[in-house]
Amino acid sequence: MIPALRPRHTPAASVNQTPGGGWLLTIPKGGFHQYRVAQLDDYAKSARKDFPRRLSLRLSLRARVSAASLPGTWGFGLWNDPFGLSLGFGGNPLRLPALPNAIWFFHASKENCLSFGEKPGNGFLAQVFRSPVLSLLPLIRVGAMLPFSRTKARALMNEIVEEDGVRLGVEVAEWHRYRLEWSPTRSAFWIDETLLLDSSVSPRPPLGLVIWIDNQYAAWRPDGKIGFGVLENTEPAWLEIRDLILEQVYIEGQ
Repeated sequence: MIPALRPRHTPAASVNQTPGGGWLLTIPKGGFHQYRVAQLDDYAKSARKDFPRRLSLRLSLRARVSAASLPGTWGFGLWNDPFGLSLGFGGNPLRLPALPNAIWFFHASKENCLSFGEKPGNGFLAQVFRSPVLSLLPLIRVGAMLPFSRTKARALMNEIVEEDGVRLGVEVAEWHRYRLEWSPTRSAFWIDETLLLDSSVSPRPPLGLVIWIDNQYAAWRPDGKIGFGVLENTEPAWLEIRDLILEQVYIEGQ
């Protein structure tokens, strides 16, 4: 099944279909004063409780990017859009912040630190998060602790959020086939039919499909320092995908 996707982008960025049903997502070069993103998703107009993706699913596609090391982030997978900030886009329903639930292939430049524990927080990652849903209490507890000790707040987040992930040593500027499977008790990741992560951490539904490239960073470092913002990219950057399939699957015993 080829999912119905909505293209979205900031000014001067673009999301264009390519021959054969693929997509090319491009952001222009620019400084650190402006956010730039190109994105495809299937949840933009939905409340988080109405996100369309439930267990059990298989996502596969072929992909390449313009350079092995790009400032900002890019990737593809499923998540619950936990920040509720609509990524700078207007016209979307208000979503309160939430804890992360996600399963994705994710590239984060060195300025990022997107792990609450000891897992890799930047580089090219196979990554999964599982968190409680429909409750602000855990976020309130973490927020109340931040003014007193960011390291303890980070440790509390690590207790609340289950995560798993590995850094991947693949040449992302070349074409590869990526596949992930999400079931009630398992998250698994393949590149070119090689299994690279098989985890018992499974994100809670519902989730939405997202494919994107941008110039932002976010970091909650082990020393407790928090940083976020946008980065300069001296050249245009792009992510190209082909042969996208998202399908419901039967997994024996689940």
